[in-house]
Amino acid sequence: MNENALKPVYSDPSHLVILGAGASVASSLKNPEPNGKKLPSMLDFIEVVGLEDIVQSLPIEFDSENFEDVYSKLYEKDPQSDIINEIERRVSEYFISMKLPPEPTIYDYLVMSLRPKDVIATFDWDPFLYDAFWRNHTKTRLPWSIYLHGNVRIGHCVRDMRKGLVGTHCSKCKLPFTPSKLLFPITQKNYSADPYMKTEWTAFADALKHSRLVTVFGYSVPKTDVEAIRLMSEAWGTSGDRNLEQFEIIDIQAEDIVYERWAKFIYPGHYDYSTDYFDSRLGLSPRRTAEVYMHKIHPSTAEEALRNERNPVPRNFTTLEEIWTWFDPLIEAEEEASQLEDSDQ
Repeated sequence: MNENALKPVYSDPSHLVILGAGASVASSLKNPEPNGKKLPSMLDFIEVVGLEDIVQSLPIEFDSENFEDVYSKLYEKDPQSDIINEIERRVSEYFISMKLPPEPTIYDYLVMSLRPKDVIATFDWDPFLYDAFWRNHTKTRLPWSIYLHGNVRIGHCVRDMRKGLVGTHCSKCKLPFTPSKLLFPITQKNYSADPYMKTEWTAFADALKHSRLVTVFGYSVPKTDVEAIRLMSEAWGTSGDRNLEQFEIIDIQAEDIVYERWAKFIYPGHYDYSTDYFDSRLGLSPRRTAEVYMHKIHPSTAEEALRNERNPVPRNFTTLEEIWTWFDPLIEAEEEASQLEDSDQ
């Protein structure tokens, strides 16, 4: 632990982390899913999830190796068909059965490396992010979470506009949460048409608009998701509008490829790239990404320059208790800063 990284503690700016399938793949490579379940891509989705019998029984016009293509064609023909319902059931069951291994995963590091002012928004259906929140939430206050494509753990109450764990009940009306919708046809991803999805995307747009630090981890912003691109562009504005913001990409693909995908979001010179979570701002300055950023753009004293030193989190923890113990001094410094702030008001 680098003692210089503990203080000062700022109440802003906020850090937004956007997760795609690559984040879950990275976590699984570090710590495989205990039941041996694989995270599918759209090209092997049919085989991995177990949909071959359905797809093989379809007429030739539905033939495709890409699951999204098959689903979209079926949806366009009849969104309420028995085939659609069976596909959605199997997809949900496959991802619901997945779970985190007992040892620390990248998701545990991630949720502990951010603070309540920060936001994690995920496009993933798998339960890894939610489960990491659940098993770490008693140790400190964690960042906000947003599920942009629904999630197998998350249900919602449209009546009271609340969300919670599937199988539990809304604290206000006491009715059970409705499981969130997972599948959308690629040509009709109208997120605002679903009340729950609209709420999540509104919260995401607000976070994107006001965050000074944005990290994109394993999300490729597919060209087919026109609605997502439109909503993100509207919230962020042009790169020229965000000349003080810092954009970061964590991805195993070549830098020039991922940079091109996000170029319109990036102000020249305000960009970081890494292929490993532990080499990112989150891994090098956990819970202090905002402080390091502010010292970089507004250095004022030698003391601040010293505090700007990195504080990389060890990547070799074998138990959650080891993670919690390492983070304790950072959390204690935040609590002290909060108490001082309250006493000054």
